[in-house]
Amino acid sequence: MRGIVVDYMNNEEINIRALKYGDHPHYEWKTTLLERTDTHVFVLGHYGRKLQHYTKGKIFTVENWTIEFFSFDSWFTVSVDIVEGKITSYYCNISEPARMDGNKVSFVDLDIDLINKEGKWTVVDEDEFIVNSVKFSYPPDLIEKVRQELASLQKRIEMKSFPFDGAIEKFIEGIPQR
Repeated sequence: MRGIVVDYMNNEEINIRALKYGDHPHYEWKTTLLERTDTHVFVLGHYGRKLQHYTKGKIFTVENWTIEFFSFDSWFTVSVDIVEGKITSYYCNISEPARMDGNKVSFVDLDIDLINKEGKWTVVDEDEFIVNSVKFSYPPDLIEKVRQELASLQKRIEMKSFPFDGAIEKFIEGIPQR
């Protein structure tokens, strides 16, 4: 089932909550539902939204639109920055599959990220992964799973597999230009 596309103008608010291993609060923000299926959700992050960052003890204002993807069966999330109707960057978290409960989506961020700025994919935060694997006592099988999932995500991007197959871009037209 590919799902029903929902017009973001209906304003169905979806709260996103990132956790660290062991369900420690990391950060959270509010979005608007774009699409919900049995396997994933796409949401719109509005220009000027507030991001409560528990780990840093700060509230940030995000000054761009984002289209965000959360999978209920894959080990990654995707957030794309949209500026003047174009994707300017990708930010993918390696994470446990997301969970949805009512209008809340949560996921466990496993530190390693894959980003694309200016057309080049780069793995970042491997040092954070090493520190947190000790701090939060990651089991050895989880450490191995994170490495496997990073390789799987890189392959998915290379093969232009969902959601890197145009699924994200279909939502851009409805985003206000700023």
